Amino acid sequence: MILSRFKKFVLGLMALAAIGMASQAFAQSRSDYLLGPGDVLRIQVFQSQDLTVEARISESGVISFPLLGVVKLAGLSPQQAENLIATRLREGRFLQNPQVTLNVLQFRSQQVSVLGNVANPGRYPLETTGMRLSEILSVAGGVNEAGSNSVILMTTRNGRPQRLEIDLVDMFNTGDLSKDVVLQAGDTIFVNKAPNYYVYGQVQRPGQYVLDRGMTVAQAVAKGGGLTLRGTDRGIRLHRRVGDRNIQVLEPKLDDPVRPDDLIFVRESIF
Repeated sequence: MILSRFKKFVLGLMALAAIGMASQAFAQSRSDYLLGPGDVLRIQVFQSQDLTVEARISESGVISFPLLGVVKLAGLSPQQAENLIATRLREGRFLQNPQVTLNVLQFRSQQVSVLGNVANPGRYPLETTGMRLSEILSVAGGVNEAGSNSVILMTTRNGRPQRLEIDLVDMFNTGDLSKDVVLQAGDTIFVNKAPNYYVYGQVQRPGQYVLDRGMTVAQAVAKGGGLTLRGTDRGIRLHRRVGDRNIQVLEPKLDDPVRPDDLIFVRESIF
């Protein structure tokens, strides 16, 4: 129960982080974000309304700009792109001292996918370089109540595909923020469903429940509402899958740990 509350606390922090990110994203994107194919831009030149342009960067990384023709912007930051256009306008003697402003209307070139048990699955832009796993999860609304503590990241590093499994609660609990991986375009984040267990027999609310970390048999039974008046904690049976087909029937102690997909049966007292 304590760990479940801690998980909610961590996920709440992640959701609050999204608010802070929203206020910082614009300023950071001026120097960090690199323009690429698919990005939609709005370019304005001070006191030159005819040079206002809304354009999408093509697959070859260029846009068409009045007076200048084709201009390659892919790989530049917004500020570098502003400087490039201003320089071209000045060197072409179209304007003496052009003041160019470029805003990214849609970040399309550098995106990651967030799938599974999050509040808002979908594709999200890396609006700055160095965006981390926790930041993107917070933008996606955080892990929902049915989601697992562990996140799977499918990525490519040094030209080689990799699969990383990252335990979010452990990352924050231990302070090992090196696991808060810096993302790159094309990464896929998958939040699996949290593990479950089953309890039935002489309990108040038999059924399927989310397995909290470190949960014992006693805690699992308590989550099911505890024993009925006819139930007994003596001779509890635990059915556990071993391998693909084999099922073990165990007589656990109350402080034994519960594993994913365990089935706990509480017997009726004979007295």
